[in-house]
Amino acid sequence: MIFDEATTGLALIVTPKGKKSFSIVARDPSGKQVWKRIGEPGGMSVAAARAAAVSAVERVKAGSAPIEPAEPVKAPETFKEVAERFLLRWVDRGGKKQDGEPLRSAGEIKRQFTAYLYPRWEAKPFLSIRRGTVTELLDDLADNNGPVQADRVLATLSKLFGWYRQYDEDYVSPVIPEMRRSGSYADRSRKRTLTDEEIRTVWTACKGTFGALVKVALLTGQRRAKLARMKWADIQDGTWAIAAEPREKVNAGTLPLPKMAVEIIDAQPEIEGNPYVFAGRGAKAFNSFSACKADLDKRAGISPWVVHDLRRTARSLMARAGVRPDIAERTLGHVIQGVEGTYDRHGYTEEKGKALAALAGLIERILQGEADNVVALHG
Repeated sequence: MIFDEATTGLALIVTPKGKKSFSIVARDPSGKQVWKRIGEPGGMSVAAARAAAVSAVERVKAGSAPIEPAEPVKAPETFKEVAERFLLRWVDRGGKKQDGEPLRSAGEIKRQFTAYLYPRWEAKPFLSIRRGTVTELLDDLADNNGPVQADRVLATLSKLFGWYRQYDEDYVSPVIPEMRRSGSYADRSRKRTLTDEEIRTVWTACKGTFGALVKVALLTGQRRAKLARMKWADIQDGTWAIAAEPREKVNAGTLPLPKMAVEIIDAQPEIEGNPYVFAGRGAKAFNSFSACKADLDKRAGISPWVVHDLRRTARSLMARAGVRPDIAERTLGHVIQGVEGTYDRHGYTEEKGKALAALAGLIERILQGEADNVVALHG
C-alpha cells in the first residue's frame, strides 16, 4: 500500500500477484473507515487519480458514497415506442391543429402500423431505421399489397419521421421523393365512365340492397360511404340532409332527390333497430360490397368498373344534360377552389335539386334507349 504524499487519502495498492489499483480511504461522519477503489494505473493517470481522490474523500467525509452513481444507460427507443407517442401526441390530438379531435385518417393510420409496420419493426431501434430499411419495406409492400398501398404507408412514415425531428435536432428523415411507388396522382387516377349501353346493362343487373345502392349512386353522384350511411332520419320530404363527419372539409349538404331516387329509397325495407336505408346485419349499415359487386359483375358482364366510377359517370352525364359546371361540382360535394369557394356561402339547394332532376331525366332516357335521339339545338 503506497500512499500519495501529495493527496490525502489516495493510495496505490499492489497485490502479491502484481495487480495495481488506485484506492481512497477516509472516515465518514460516524468515524467508520471507508475504502474505495477508484481506478487502475493502466486506465487512469496519476493526475486523474489525484483529482478523483480529492472528490471521493470529500464525499465520504460528507456522508455520501465515494463515487457518484453513474446514470443507467437508457436503452434506445424502439420503433413502436416512438410510433405510439406519435399516435398519441399527433394523430389523436388533431395533427397540426392540435385541437384534441383525432385526424379523420386516424383509423387507417393505426391500421397501417398494426398490419405493415409493427410486424417488421416493432422492437427495432428507431434511429436504426434508415433509407435502405424503408426502401426494403416499400418494395415488399408494392409487390404484395400494391404500389398505392405502399405510397400510403410511405406518407404515414414521412409524417412520423418529420414529427420526430422536434425531439432530436440532429435527426434526418430517411424519406426521399424517389421512394414513391405509384407515380403521380394524375397518372394513376381512374378515367372510367360507363357508356349508355353499360348503364342499361348494369341497371338491369342490379338486384337487392346493393343493386338499389348502385342505382342511387348513379342518380345522385354521391360517394359509396355516404350512401351506405344514409339514414331514414336524414330524409325528409324527398330531401336528403347528408350528415357531416368530424373534420370533413365539405360534402354535398342538402340534396333534393329526384323522383327516381326517392322511389328506390322508399322501396327499401325499414328494419326495426336499424336506422340505415341500405341496411346491413343487426344495427349496421350495408358493407358487403366486395361479394355483392362480384355477383353484379357476373350478371352484367361488362368491362371492369368500380362503384366510384358511377360518381364520375354521373358528373359526365350532368355536363351532357346541360348542368352548369359549378352546380355539378357542388352537387357532388367537391371543394370549390379560390375566391368563389371562400366567399360564396350560398347553399344552392334548389340548383342542386334541378341538377339531379336533369341527371335523372337523362338516365331515364338512356334506360329507355332514347338518349341517342336527343340533339342539342344551337341558338
